[in-house]
Amino acid sequence: MQFIALAFLFVLAVISPARAQLRCGPFDSWPPAKPEPREAATPVARSHRIDIAVKTQPYRVLFLGDSITERWAEPLWGAKAVWDANMPQRGVLNAGVSGDRTEHLRWRLGHGNLDGPVPKGVVLLIGTNDLGHGRPPMEAAEGIRQTLIELRAKLPSSRILLLGLWPRGATADDYLRKGTVAVNRLISTCADSAIAYADIGGVLLEPGGILSKAVSPDLLHFTAAGYRRLAPRLDPLIDKLESGP
Repeated sequence: MQFIALAFLFVLAVISPARAQLRCGPFDSWPPAKPEPREAATPVARSHRIDIAVKTQPYRVLFLGDSITERWAEPLWGAKAVWDANMPQRGVLNAGVSGDRTEHLRWRLGHGNLDGPVPKGVVLLIGTNDLGHGRPPMEAAEGIRQTLIELRAKLPSSRILLLGLWPRGATADDYLRKGTVAVNRLISTCADSAIAYADIGGVLLEPGGILSKAVSPDLLHFTAAGYRRLAPRLDPLIDKLESGP
């Protein structure tokens, strides 16, 4: 009987090595939303541009995310200057799509966004739109966990930098701010030898946990001032992705 049990465990490991290797969760008793494409023209076009970029542009690190990632490389609120001063020389390709939830990103992973050369590292910042969509933290965290499973299965040799969700809402008592804290508490347990976890969002806050309009006019997205605070924390983490453990 013991031999049969061991053989069953071995078969499970062979069939699903990615699941066997991920140490965290599951975080929710219900399965997360299935991978789903976006329908609106703007995110569809953006995803197609990423499909082309991964095949035609040189990069070493893929930065996957939503609008918080995408808008960093755009002129809005002066953020692009900070991106240009820090990311291109590190070989980082911006693969953020505004409005994406975890199921949208998971769909992208299987439909073109990973069709280029295998990156040395991946930065993952996703999940705040799950909370904004009304999902509880456990469901949002499970969506992130499933994204990690997909990445590990599709890019087994790439190191992953999992970023904790950055603060939103004006104060620590804000409902969505509490949601980000709860999600980060859960996903931090996913760190292992190939997944590094970093919660760097605290640098965006003023004393007392205040998220100012100077840093985030809409209390969700960030100005150049916000990204300037983040870059010195993020740059060495990306450098470490490329240099290995």
